[in-house]
Amino acid sequence: MKNTHTISQISKMSLLGASISLALSGHAFAQDAAEEDNNSNIEAITVTATKRSQVIYEVPIAISAFNGEALAAQGVTDLTDVGKFVPNLNVTGFSAGHTSSANPFIRGIGLQDHLITTDPGVSVYVDGVYLGRQVGQNWNLNNIERIEVLRGPQGTLYGRNSIGGAINIITKQPDEVAVTKLNVEAGTRGRKKADIFLNREITPELAFNLNAGYNARDGIGEFINVPDAEYDVGETKELYGRLSVRYAPSDDFSLVLTADKNDGEGGLRPYQVLIDEVPTGAYYTGGRFGGTFENGPLRNADTTADPYDNATGSRDVTTVTNEASGISLTADWNWNDDFASKVVVSSRSSEYKAGLDDDGTVYTIDQFPELGEADQTSVEFQINGFLGDADFVSGLYWFEEEGSNYQMPGTAGSTDGAFFNEGPTLLALDQETTSKAVFINVGYDVSDALRVSGGLRYTKDEKEASADIWIDGEDGPTDATKPQFASDKWDEVSFDLSANYTFDSGINVYGSIQNGYQSGQFPARPYCMFTSRSCFVATENITAVNYELGVKGEVTDNFSMSVAVFNTEFEDLPYQVSTTAVGGFNTVNLVVEQTSRGVEFEGTLTLTDNFKVHTSLGYMDVDVDEKDGVKPVAPLTPDLTASISPMFEYPLASGATIKARVDYSFRDEMYGEPTSDAGRQTLLDSRELVNFDISYVAASEDWTVSLYGRNVFDERYDNARLNTGDYILQILSNDASEFGLRYRRDF
Repeated sequence: MKNTHTISQISKMSLLGASISLALSGHAFAQDAAEEDNNSNIEAITVTATKRSQVIYEVPIAISAFNGEALAAQGVTDLTDVGKFVPNLNVTGFSAGHTSSANPFIRGIGLQDHLITTDPGVSVYVDGVYLGRQVGQNWNLNNIERIEVLRGPQGTLYGRNSIGGAINIITKQPDEVAVTKLNVEAGTRGRKKADIFLNREITPELAFNLNAGYNARDGIGEFINVPDAEYDVGETKELYGRLSVRYAPSDDFSLVLTADKNDGEGGLRPYQVLIDEVPTGAYYTGGRFGGTFENGPLRNADTTADPYDNATGSRDVTTVTNEASGISLTADWNWNDDFASKVVVSSRSSEYKAGLDDDGTVYTIDQFPELGEADQTSVEFQINGFLGDADFVSGLYWFEEEGSNYQMPGTAGSTDGAFFNEGPTLLALDQETTSKAVFINVGYDVSDALRVSGGLRYTKDEKEASADIWIDGEDGPTDATKPQFASDKWDEVSFDLSANYTFDSGINVYGSIQNGYQSGQFPARPYCMFTSRSCFVATENITAVNYELGVKGEVTDNFSMSVAVFNTEFEDLPYQVSTTAVGGFNTVNLVVEQTSRGVEFEGTLTLTDNFKVHTSLGYMDVDVDEKDGVKPVAPLTPDLTASISPMFEYPLASGATIKARVDYSFRDEMYGEPTSDAGRQTLLDSRELVNFDISYVAASEDWTVSLYGRNVFDERYDNARLNTGDYILQILSNDASEFGLRYRRDF
């Protein structure tokens, strides 16, 4: 049971409830202004969540869709921002202190750790290509056609690692329309951003588009003991680009070749070390594992007065970098009116440098610079089509990933890059993953109103892993390392079954059973292996079964809504639990059975032709079975999520338009790790964030100037909290208030 809300929190939530009751609506199905069509003020966005083009109301799953043209107006610049406006979605970032990480949690399922031996529970796809790793990708949302957030297990069509849900990012494809768009943004906290998008037809068969940009923002604190640090705490800058070329020699065949790259660097994410000042705490007593600290006991006074400053004395951990690149080829071939095929081939690589100074002081005690890299290759082949009143999507899938993570002890005098030539390796993880799958999903129109669909997917996974770490033997630590090797195989059949009925009014009612699968995982930091060698063993298959009922559609010409009620049962779900060890953490898998149940509400209310309100509301109750006499909790999972977004348009006599919107987002308090023990102090406070955007759109509609504010009340909040036993790592948000101007020009 969570701690009781304070009086101020209760009053805030009462205000929130009143606002939702007044709005009588939920978050947008489509995020931009809709043109009137057949006396309706609601735009029904088309999605491809089921790998078919369908109007969002017809898809028998809980889904939120964001139209790319309005993402900037809502203050959405990355996946973290998307997580502020979708019910029961929380996106956090804390991996090794990196500023580019984005870890989505949907309905209580996500990724607690970033190391190569752990897999996410929410899959992220870009144009059909699965992103195996999310640290270092830092995907910019500037050439986006649409973002779809699918809630609940998606194991049949999206495969492994989607037991919580999937996020589908669809970019703008090359076509014959000549487009040039320029965006320039400048604001407080040193915001500098420029982005250009080009789309051109070269010949009737050949077209391309190009998106390129630069984005930078100043830091939020200082490295008080490293005056020559290249960046401040939380500072970011990044270059990115994406080129797509489409060749379509006929209406029935097309090839799209896409290449993308991003290169970013900056300062370590803000975090605070809270030393456990109790007689048994190692930092408090000044030693552990039979040894003493050179500088004696530590106190919280040895860290920083301002939690957004950093007191490390090691330059090694002040800078973070990320780089990712990829190339993909998509071929679409319509054989005839009834059958078509699609092939998506992709190769991607990513790498990052990050790491934390765990003690958070100037002393050289627990400093762990880290490098990570991953290379992946994937191929998906689909055959899709129609057989009478039935339609089907089928295919074969192959995925291979090779990745590694390395940690070395940082020193006060070393410079960037040099630490990997100094001292013993504290952690060296390598893993190769191969996944193969075959799937089919069939839909059948029983009548004009009733549609049923079902699918099966067979997946076979294999992992080979090695861990090379600093030995913690019976007589204490040594400078030797000794690798351990392990491998395992898994296979699983995933399924889904759904039915949806459309009434004459257009309201759609659906019911579904969805199954998800994730292969087992090796421990992230198996420091226990040298005293208990059996600990470097993978978990069993992770499975999820979701039962869901929903109603969605246009209730009236000016009101659309979606309601979903769900119950999801997870088996063999691993939570990552960390305690202090010689090399920093010993992270083990706590395997649990979990049941998540809840309700989600979204919709759009058009009060007048010029005034709309969007809101979202999600409530979850998560029950985790008792494990070894302890009652765990789902980490980083708020009970309540909500948002309200009123939008107003005011036409001027000149033909120009003033557009204004405010976006309010609420995330309830949640635990940073799988324990609710009050003594571990890992409860994260609730947070309320407010953005606004006021835009002047010229009468010609070819240029817009906007005044924006993000996190306008400067809400400071925690992204995560981890209690190692000796100290608490309080990972802080990099989300301070920002105000600025944005200019957009279409040529």
